Amino acid sequence: MSTSDSTKFRPLLLRSIVQALHQIFQENRYADKVIESTLRQNKKSGSRDRAFIAENTYDIVRNYRLYSEILGHNPETHWDFWQICGIHFSIKTQTALPDLIEFKNLKFNEVFIKKEALSITRAVRESIPDWLDELGSQQLPEVWEETLHNLNIPAQVVLRANRLKTDREKLKTALQSEDIETEFLGSADTLLLKKRKNVFQSKAFQSGWFEVQDYSSQKVAPLLAPEPGMRVIDACAGAGGKTLHLAALMENKGSIIALDTHAWKLDSLKKRARRAGAFNIEVRNIENTKTIKRLHNSADRLLLDVPCSGLGVLRRNPDTKWKLSVEQLEELKETQQHILSSYSQMLKAGGKMVYATCSILPSENREQVDKFLQSENGAAFELIEDKTILPQSEGFDGFYMALLEKKP
Repeated sequence: MSTSDSTKFRPLLLRSIVQALHQIFQENRYADKVIESTLRQNKKSGSRDRAFIAENTYDIVRNYRLYSEILGHNPETHWDFWQICGIHFSIKTQTALPDLIEFKNLKFNEVFIKKEALSITRAVRESIPDWLDELGSQQLPEVWEETLHNLNIPAQVVLRANRLKTDREKLKTALQSEDIETEFLGSADTLLLKKRKNVFQSKAFQSGWFEVQDYSSQKVAPLLAPEPGMRVIDACAGAGGKTLHLAALMENKGSIIALDTHAWKLDSLKKRARRAGAFNIEVRNIENTKTIKRLHNSADRLLLDVPCSGLGVLRRNPDTKWKLSVEQLEELKETQQHILSSYSQMLKAGGKMVYATCSILPSENREQVDKFLQSENGAAFELIEDKTILPQSEGFDGFYMALLEKKP
């Protein structure tokens, strides 16, 4: 959206952004849920106005520390968030702000002077907590600067054509007929949106012709190499993005058992599976350890897309860096190791397993795999290959995936 767009200083739109920011940072709500709720409350707004609210709210969350430092303190009140909003638009548009009472304390030149002085410090410039900057420097010393910078670039929208119903050539044509322009990306099923639009309202989406799934995420299911007729377990299925990809690769033949500890996520998976025409998926809520034990030695393929810090997907979830703590990260690593040790027992001898995260930290990735392989349960496995995808590698989400095989 052009920075000269006349909508940018419409008080009603600015008020929506301010209210959203207050909910995210003072009520500790997740940004995606807040923005979703905010847009529902602005149903009468046009697509440009709705995009304006969403994009600028995310931009401010992404640069929150820098803007707070320019303000001189952490914002607490709605008035403070009006000031943060003014700082954002001063920097973004590089023009004087309108004569609104909420912006009366902001001096245009002072904002830029403070920004230049504060940007010397990397953690402030890239807007992350000091502890996270130190951790990244320790674990990714040679690439952290570039990685961090790329994590602050807004994510592109990537689609995966659902081969159970169509192919990407037909999908591209169908979307074009709805004024949604895409281009081919890589091989197989991937399309990249040329211009951000609400694709969920398209006939193609409602007909189950595609899913929105980042390019890096689309590489996980093929690494598992599922074949039609196999029994595959997706043990941390969530809302089922990778589950649906597995179903498409298996041509709806064989069976997929989708497990998760959150029943509400599996309810979402069921709806998505019906739309996608994926009929070989059975969902099971993990209520206790018996759910896992009943499936011991039963799977030909096993996907462990484990809970993680989400640091590889800060582009699309920038509030993660403000909600994550050192203590939570340690708890996540314990959970990851538990899942590796316990859930891996569902795999048959000779079967293959993929351990995946959307984190860029070696402590959540290769180090976890190595620790597992040195354990009693992990002794039955060997690492075939692994891959770390950094956001600067191809311009998409940071991801890690490791393919392991259970010895015959």
